[in-house]
Amino acid sequence: KMTKKDTEYQPLLEGITETKQKIKCPNTSLLLAICAACIGGTFQYGYNISIINSPTKSVQNFINQTWLERYEENISEQYLTLLWSSIVSIFTIGGFIGATIGGTLAIKFGRKGTLMMNNAFALLAALLMGLSYPTGLFELLIIGRFFTGVNAGIGICVQPLYLGEIAPRALRGAMAMGTSIFITGGILTGQVIGLKELLGKEEYWPILLSTTCIPAFLQLLILPWFPESPRYLLIDRGDDVGCGTAMKQLHGTDNFNREREDMERERISAMGIKPKKPWELFMDRSLRWQVLTIILINAAQQLNGINAIYFYTDYVFEEAGIPEVNIPYVTVGTGACECLTALTCGMLIESLGRKVLIIGGYTLMAFWCICFTLTLTFQGAGPWIPYLSMGCVFAFILSFGMGPGGVTNILITELFTQTTRPAAYMIGGSVNWLSFFFIGMAFPFIVTKLQQYCFLVFLVVCVLVAVYIFLVVPETKNKTFLEIQTEFQSGEKRKASKADHSPSTTLLSTPL
Repeated sequence: KMTKKDTEYQPLLEGITETKQKIKCPNTSLLLAICAACIGGTFQYGYNISIINSPTKSVQNFINQTWLERYEENISEQYLTLLWSSIVSIFTIGGFIGATIGGTLAIKFGRKGTLMMNNAFALLAALLMGLSYPTGLFELLIIGRFFTGVNAGIGICVQPLYLGEIAPRALRGAMAMGTSIFITGGILTGQVIGLKELLGKEEYWPILLSTTCIPAFLQLLILPWFPESPRYLLIDRGDDVGCGTAMKQLHGTDNFNREREDMERERISAMGIKPKKPWELFMDRSLRWQVLTIILINAAQQLNGINAIYFYTDYVFEEAGIPEVNIPYVTVGTGACECLTALTCGMLIESLGRKVLIIGGYTLMAFWCICFTLTLTFQGAGPWIPYLSMGCVFAFILSFGMGPGGVTNILITELFTQTTRPAAYMIGGSVNWLSFFFIGMAFPFIVTKLQQYCFLVFLVVCVLVAVYIFLVVPETKNKTFLEIQTEFQSGEKRKASKADHSPSTTLLSTPL
């Protein structure tokens, strides 16, 4: 029998117990499942963004040579630029298409099943790009890059969905950071493999572009050993036995009861409700703030200036006196910097929370936008100014990795429940790819018109997003999906209540 003193200390004891649960290490099987999902998922996204930079001149020489053999004349500079731009930008169009179908495939074939099927696009792309040189068909490069985009679009939509659903609540943020860690790991791997000491030589470019098949083969070999998402099995498929088996493998035999209770509550709340389509999310007034949030944070992830920073890196490094032949090695340093930041964010996210990290990241990025604008403006004022610019480059990348680069995908998982989450990822992914395409097309014109002052535009974006998240988005750390949804809805009810009652009206609150 509990005494009055025991009752007083009960909340403290519960807090200590919950803290122990939070810091408990994840099961080895869970970590391996995350690695298996990520290697053929978001790793491919980062890798295929990165490797296309190294063989630029080699591929252009191949196009020119092929054109000369076909038509007995050199290709015009404008048409060569158009073809090369098509090879690069078709990736984003493929990614957009992949994002629009990823959620639907995840509902129909499951999260794991969709990831397995998605490797077909990567293997086909590797085959086409590898055959482009021996066949003398540069058109195969365009088709191959399109399929790598489709693969990346599906992967970046479905893989975070899988990670968010297999992770325990107390470790959901840290486990979901696998998305960002493997994106940055893919970028870094592509930068290293593209060095001249490895596959960066001119004669190796077909092999370099074909290496996208390696992560696909690895996932096909490893992922079948791990289960489907337990939430998908229980809520979408009604497979109670399969859910229990999956949870025992991922969480251990003694550590899944709390997670199972959360799933059961969500299953009951979703009973009789079919998975929603993207357009149904737009029509649901109870989800309008969540939908607006994922649209803003996904657009801002591409429009916050990170692409501009990478655009200016070569110029900044040249001004700092780094020889042109050594710039690729320094660029590898920026990739390593972003990768280490993602790892650091993964270790901090469960202690600091999502909101602190993303607001802090955008605030620091806004500050570095100001600093970078000043250093670029006064670049010739002294020999030490270019080194300040280099510092701003690395500081901006660190701030991005600690904030929006790491937290954005986690928020999409946590702001929605099982029936709305796939559609939310389709919306968020589509906005992300469209913003990626837009900044790729518009950025050269922005730089031409504004030059270094373009960072003032990105400053405004960072500040506005930080303010919006501070005012609208709740902290989601260690909360169930239903608790987060209830918190959003209660916020809307409070606003509606204020709008519906005049100042003279007396409001009576009744505790539930």
